[in-house]
Amino acid sequence: MGILDRFSLAGTTALVTGGGTGIGRALARGFAEAGADVAVCGRTQAALDDTAAAIEAAGQKALAIRTDVTQADQVAALVQTILRAWGRLDAACNNAGVNNWAPAAELSETDWDWVYDTNVKGAFLCAQAEGRAMLAAGRGSIINLASISARITNRPQPQAHYNSSKAALVQLSKSLAGEWAPHGVRVNALSPGYTRTEMADAPRTRQAQPIWNRDTPLGRMAEVEELQGAAVFLASEASSYVTGHDLIVDGGFTVW
Repeated sequence: MGILDRFSLAGTTALVTGGGTGIGRALARGFAEAGADVAVCGRTQAALDDTAAAIEAAGQKALAIRTDVTQADQVAALVQTILRAWGRLDAACNNAGVNNWAPAAELSETDWDWVYDTNVKGAFLCAQAEGRAMLAAGRGSIINLASISARITNRPQPQAHYNSSKAALVQLSKSLAGEWAPHGVRVNALSPGYTRTEMADAPRTRQAQPIWNRDTPLGRMAEVEELQGAAVFLASEASSYVTGHDLIVDGGFTVW
């Protein structure tokens, strides 16, 4: 197999959670363009249907399945739907995540639980269900979307709950990698820096963008498409000896 062939996802299936918008939608399209049939899940069916149309436009099969990743029964049903439809699950990207700004001294228990339920519990429930399918098959790659927030204290936004949730997700990825590597299942984290999405272009966050650009050596935020290569690498045979890794794609932000 040549090196470029090792990056191909032809003949495989993939799942992207939070696949209706932003990074998730871009990664789903990237997987499809690399040759995978792709299932996407999220809470808004119309957005999922739009992503599914983009996957099909790339010549691949798509599934758009409304799912709340914080509910174990829905997550289990999601994976079973993929297995019934396609008979296999080769790669999964647990991208679903939430955030808000809240000073730690004023942070409500409700906001804390909202972030941790989605970013940590939801990612674990997904990885668990995906992992069970992959362990039974003796192969698979799981990618958890973390963040440079796992390693830095962001500025100017106050978000201790989000930062710590992403740190937990990186450690969860390493822990699962250690357990499942002997059984052919790889688990890695992918940690973007500041990326231009619908969330990042909200009025409040637009005010912070000059600071983010100033502090990023490449001088700008990432476009969502710039994360596709890293995700395809982690999902493909090109990364067959990579597990337990946190792959940072941040324009150099964390070098300072």
